[in-house]
Amino acid sequence: MGDFTEVAKTGEIAEGTFKKVSAGGTGLLLARAGGRLYCVGSRCPHLGGDLSKGRLTGTVIECPLHHSQFELSDGHVVKWAGGIMGKLKGPASLKAYEVRVDGDRVLVRL
Repeated sequence: MGDFTEVAKTGEIAEGTFKKVSAGGTGLLLARAGGRLYCVGSRCPHLGGDLSKGRLTGTVIECPLHHSQFELSDGHVVKWAGGIMGKLKGPASLKAYEVRVDGDRVLVRL
């Protein structure tokens, strides 16, 4: 397991919103839903869509390209891209990262 790295301040992420951040050269998506902070990879594992341009519904993020959906708590696939686009590459989960809050600092374990 890696070290925890500060990626944001708690006040930067309002309930029901998300923000693209990076740490250690890794693109991350930080989100607040249900009073909790979550962190996953910022790119869809289907074809690399930028999830920071997607839509958040509860704890599910939807890719803006082909509408694959992922659960933020652990990155598992809720819905994979349909049609031919979904068949190009089989379902793959997002990488989920452990989040800690220390005062007003949001820390992620890389």
